[in-house]
Amino acid sequence: MAERVTEVGGIELCHETFGDAGGRPLLLVMGLGAPMIWWDEEFCELLAAQGFHVVRFDNRDAGRSSRLRGRANLAQAYLLHSAPYSLADMAADAAGLLDALGIPAAHVAGASMGGMIAQTLAIRHPARVLSLTSIMSSTGGRLVGRPSGRAMSMLLGAPPRNRADYVEMLVRTFRLIGSPGYPFDEARMRDRAERTFDRGVHPGGTLRQLAAIMAERDRAPRLRKVRTPALVVHGARDPLVHVSGGRATARAIPGADLDVVPGMGHDLPREVWPRIVRGISRIADRAEVTRRA
Repeated sequence: MAERVTEVGGIELCHETFGDAGGRPLLLVMGLGAPMIWWDEEFCELLAAQGFHVVRFDNRDAGRSSRLRGRANLAQAYLLHSAPYSLADMAADAAGLLDALGIPAAHVAGASMGGMIAQTLAIRHPARVLSLTSIMSSTGGRLVGRPSGRAMSMLLGAPPRNRADYVEMLVRTFRLIGSPGYPFDEARMRDRAERTFDRGVHPGGTLRQLAAIMAERDRAPRLRKVRTPALVVHGARDPLVHVSGGRATARAIPGADLDVVPGMGHDLPREVWPRIVRGISRIADRAEVTRRA
């Protein structure tokens, strides 16, 4: 299906679907500054082959979705828990998109910031989440999931000035935060960077998203009340969100499965796609059995 733009609560969200519309609905939520195309088309097709009706979308302030206003002050976000908008607002966007698509409830998988949004959706809109898969994410607790010094410096670096600089920046970034246990596919990363830039890169929007992350309070106490079947996937060698963030998430959600992937960093290398697809399918199967019981 071609990309479409749908208005949700005053926000325009660009989205796309894969697979049979009658399949099991699966909402994919991407991370900081990342458009929906970072869920690779081939990955989405693998999920569709497992019977999922896959929905991927650009978060607010990313890709072709609405660009918002408001200056982000990261110190204020961290110290005062104040930001132009919150992860709860972004979770409400996701719930509104499901409404607009006529989907009462969906399996939900989120990566990095997308995992935080998916967790928040399960907390605040539990009836909308059939199963939860949180990938390379954390609870918002400040003692877990902390980035390395080099990764944090990269995150706070000056934005690139043009397309060529953006491509080089993204290649350098994923050489740093990517998966050391798997080959680095530079050609694929350059192609992704070029397509990302051409779809729209919003440095101010990325800062607003980062402020929303930094303003968040620890979700662990609220995650303990989640009864949605859940899977937590995390790279053992993630320098941007330390594996302690994934472990804390799995501890917080009652009955959650934890899959720590050796050699995986803060990306989704092609070699681990079958493992992640099997995990998403397995936790969805469990959720459906639970609902029938």
